[in-house]
Amino acid sequence: MPRVRGHLPMIDCIAGYHLNPWTCGIAKFNSILSRELQVPVVGLRDVELGRFRRPLLSIKIEEFSDRDAADLDLWSQAHAGDFELFLHAYGGTEVEQRLVTAAGAVYCGNSELARVLSPGRPDVVELFCPGTILNPQRFQQTEISVFTFGMAHKIRVGLYTRLRDLLEATGRSYSVFVSTALHENTSFDGSFVVRFEELQALFGGHIYFMGYLSDTAVYNHLLDATFLAAFFDKGLRANNTTVNAAMECGCAVITNLDADSPAGLEHGRNIIDISRCDRLPSHDEAARIGRAARDLAHGQYGWDRLVERLRPAVRTGVPAAPRAAGDLAWQQR
Repeated sequence: MPRVRGHLPMIDCIAGYHLNPWTCGIAKFNSILSRELQVPVVGLRDVELGRFRRPLLSIKIEEFSDRDAADLDLWSQAHAGDFELFLHAYGGTEVEQRLVTAAGAVYCGNSELARVLSPGRPDVVELFCPGTILNPQRFQQTEISVFTFGMAHKIRVGLYTRLRDLLEATGRSYSVFVSTALHENTSFDGSFVVRFEELQALFGGHIYFMGYLSDTAVYNHLLDATFLAAFFDKGLRANNTTVNAAMECGCAVITNLDADSPAGLEHGRNIIDISRCDRLPSHDEAARIGRAARDLAHGQYGWDRLVERLRPAVRTGVPAAPRAAGDLAWQQR
């Protein structure tokens, strides 16, 4: 049951604009606050809002589209005194002024907001925002580390189940580090969150979500990881820069192959095909596979070979400038 706040009407939901805690700091704040108050989070545009008697609107109006701000303006005037307001910012717009006036109680996240709002709302309550770390986990030192990353919405949970079984069968401690990237004009929506939550359920405390990583961070993970895991709908393709970057770094890759996978890849020699794998390689075997993969990547799938194929007639005699070791086009296509 929600906690009772003295003589005040009881807040029975947290109403927010953006709801995805993976991509919005206020959504993350609202998610934790809802857990602490033991009330649900709902969207301001959700018709279910009408089912709640005392919502707390925890918002920043500058995030709203013009249409959504106008809709909220109409709603607030129709429900004056029946909602409470937690402001994370204030721009002084007419919509915000009417919203502050209509709220039954107004809270703000810092002293500057309280100073700005107090002339028109003397009863404003100055508050703060605690830290919003949703998953406070310490990295554990383990015998096996698996790094995996790719585009959101492309997590093949079934193949990760097989990977989990192989990791468990080693009898050794292990960690799985998950990073991700997004195509332009895409976002973390509910489907990605559900997929990652499935991985959390699958690997339990062994898994860590790393979010977006720079090329430098990815490069270091690839150098330090025992394996890179990368799974695809059909199979690995030669234009997959995720796997090519890992191979260039000498990281043993666990993936799924088919007839259209790159030539020269051989299970157990320079790649690990999960469909043919009955046990994971030892550290020494993984290092050997990684070295063989690096030789193949630089010899057959490196930049020099690509340029040679694209410009066979260009022979300047001037050697190319050396590339930095961390200059990896890692983002998965």
